[in-house]
Amino acid sequence: MTTTPIPVLDLSLLDQGSEEADRFRQELRRATHEVGFFTLVGHGIPEELQDRLLRTSRAFFALPEDDKLEVENLRSPYFRGYARVGGELTQGKVDWREQIDIGPGREAREVGPDDPAYLRLDGPNQWPSALPELQGVVEEWEARLSAIGRRLLSAWAESLGADPAALLDLFAEEPSTHIKIARYPGKPDSDPSRQGVGSHKDAGMLTLLWIEPGVGGLQVEYEGEWHDVPPQQGALIVNIGELLEWATDGYLRATVHRVLAPAEGSERISVPFFFNPRLDAEVPRLAIAPEYRADARGVEQDPSNVIRGTYGDNLLKYRLRAHPDVAERHHADLLARSVETASV
Repeated sequence: MTTTPIPVLDLSLLDQGSEEADRFRQELRRATHEVGFFTLVGHGIPEELQDRLLRTSRAFFALPEDDKLEVENLRSPYFRGYARVGGELTQGKVDWREQIDIGPGREAREVGPDDPAYLRLDGPNQWPSALPELQGVVEEWEARLSAIGRRLLSAWAESLGADPAALLDLFAEEPSTHIKIARYPGKPDSDPSRQGVGSHKDAGMLTLLWIEPGVGGLQVEYEGEWHDVPPQQGALIVNIGELLEWATDGYLRATVHRVLAPAEGSERISVPFFFNPRLDAEVPRLAIAPEYRADARGVEQDPSNVIRGTYGDNLLKYRLRAHPDVAERHHADLLARSVETASV
């Protein structure tokens, strides 16, 4: 393990005049061209809201099992709700965490045989009746982080010499935001696997991660080595997803990362917020400045995990792989279709 390459950026610079705002945009561009991750301070999220988020998250995981299973994700064809420890996979291996997944609460769509399959993902959330305050906290958090996400996307576009509307218009109607409240229980030292979450890239546009104060475990792969991301009180950890890599033809690069399970007798609460466009959004290739276009590396494609320009296609692929039990119960036809396509 070496000294962390993860820079710290101050969002409040955007409000301190044109010179400081330009400095922030250039730091943002460099951070995500070179590393793909950074720590964000100066975001303006009240400490009271952060405390309430942590307190309510802990209260949810402390509920009796029957209360959590009332909203088990197996009940939801939209992949919403509670998953027990081991209920999600990364690269086919079990992640050591329990969680509740929450998306934009909408009416379920009527999806015909000729409609895109990803439209099945739109639908209502599941909220635990034993903890009614969870919904209010989550909705307040979603509003705060969506505003930060829009500011960052605009700053990225400007830093690259592109039109901010090319990205922001993708979020103008029904963005597909996603909040995951996760608890990582301690893992016995005798267990050879330290996988809290396996190594992966995020499939969407932008991730804003809040972690309870003083708790580590997140690691980023950079120049062939794993680096710890130091926790910082009240800060967000930000990384780009594959769609921003796509939009910049690889000038900005989504970065592989993982989470190590905490030691036995401890736990870790984290709340990633995935700021993603509407399901049918076709992400464009941005018209970035020539000097950056010349340094674009192209989209890094894994033959078994091909990045597509339509967000819904990427999201559906991820959901089916990460939650095979939900997929088998509610979307067996899509799994069969995937097998048929792979055999051609």
